[in-house]
Amino acid sequence: MAVPEDVDLDALNYVVKVPYNGTGATGGDPMTENLNMWYETGDIAWMITATALVLLMIPGVGFFYSGLARRKSALSLIWLSVMATAVTTFQWFFWGYSLTFSRTGGPFIGDLSNFGFRNVLAQPSVGSSRIPDLLFAVYQGMFSAITVALVTGAVAERGRLLPCVVFMFVWATLVYDPIACWTWNPHGWSNRMGSLDFAGGTPVHVTSGAAALAYSMVLGRRRGHGTHELNYRPHNVAHIVVGTVFLWVGWFGFNAGSALSANLRAVVAAVVTNLAACVGGITWCVLDYRLERKWSTVGFCSGVVAGLVAITPGSGYVPVWAAIPYGILGAGLANYATKLKFVLGIDDALDIFAVHGVGGLVGTVCTGVFASARVARLDGAGGGGVVGGWLDRNWAQLGYQLAASVSGLGYSFVATAAILLVVGRVPGLRLRAAEEDEIAGIDDAEVGEFAYDYVELEREVGADGGVVEAVSVLSSRDGGRSGGFGDPLAGGEEKICHHSALSRFV
Repeated sequence: MAVPEDVDLDALNYVVKVPYNGTGATGGDPMTENLNMWYETGDIAWMITATALVLLMIPGVGFFYSGLARRKSALSLIWLSVMATAVTTFQWFFWGYSLTFSRTGGPFIGDLSNFGFRNVLAQPSVGSSRIPDLLFAVYQGMFSAITVALVTGAVAERGRLLPCVVFMFVWATLVYDPIACWTWNPHGWSNRMGSLDFAGGTPVHVTSGAAALAYSMVLGRRRGHGTHELNYRPHNVAHIVVGTVFLWVGWFGFNAGSALSANLRAVVAAVVTNLAACVGGITWCVLDYRLERKWSTVGFCSGVVAGLVAITPGSGYVPVWAAIPYGILGAGLANYATKLKFVLGIDDALDIFAVHGVGGLVGTVCTGVFASARVARLDGAGGGGVVGGWLDRNWAQLGYQLAASVSGLGYSFVATAAILLVVGRVPGLRLRAAEEDEIAGIDDAEVGEFAYDYVELEREVGADGGVVEAVSVLSSRDGGRSGGFGDPLAGGEEKICHHSALSRFV
């Protein structure tokens, strides 16, 4: 649309973007100059939106994990995911951001020059000159929070909550921050080596998968693991679907937001994210149908998440068609990796290592193959000097990818095990719940509240090996401890039946 000739453009009330002039550690003095002039409002708006989308993913993790677990411990997993947001956000403000992204950091971890968000305001960020430090800090803080939330699923049905909360703060400091530093900080050894990780294949997924595996091993197997006493069926598939939808939507902010600007590279990242999720869902569903002749909703949702995990490291580097092999390989190999816990005798109750650890490894390796400099340059800023992967005949890239992921996996596993062994020895921080609390459920023993408020069917195994089913009323009016069909306040009589046909619905 043409501008009328009689309009004086200089008289219009708008801020003209100008190049940053290097004024001060905070980007300038807001009392004497408009600090908004360094940035495009569209970039700011998109990155605030992307931050909110990543935040949405965290309760998505909670609902996904909650649906996979048994109902008597469902609420505790939602509680852990939202508590991870609070604890990690404080840790990120306190020193996490500085340890990860300080400008004067080293190749393995940063320093405390930005302790407490000191001097974090309007200066162009270390991630991109298109957005200010403070916006970059809050956006990256969400990555730290969701990584910690992913790990906490390892405590499912048998871990105490207080030790896990302490673990969140320590683990974010000693594991997530160093790995994120060496991956994304310009001074990090992996970054300087030339490894490519657009949105967190290693710092988020490989790291959380390895940590969850270590946590599962240190905690030990759930009561009844490996016997017919433990019901492996997810108790609420609707929760799994809701959690998947939250994750799927939020992942647009996770991957497309990692372009750190509203540009064509972000558009490609959004497109490949959605395509890989769809292909992953189909792949897992078909693999499960091959064995069970059922079109599993849980299988589809698991495949969607695996596809999203796999495409994450390559989302801003690969052409659109590459999302198809990412989805197939990510979901297919994660599906087969769920069998590893049986081979190794480890009770990874929610298959976190299979989906996130293996899925992240697959995506990181695929990025070494499918990365293209043409896609990276869609950011309009030269693509950070990316020369591509095997598509661009850069044969060494696959080696860089493997070095980065294997290092992250090994460090996360060993450091997590060490942290847990130390935390578990602190008085009052015993990691594992008592057997009676595990039988009652973590919701009752640790939270004192329940995910549901209705009559439910509880399936247990009697002393004679037969199925014993107890119908009980869970009501918020009496803490959910009443039994039977009578008045919940009166604590009615518990009704016991021996009828295994109903067990498929429990």
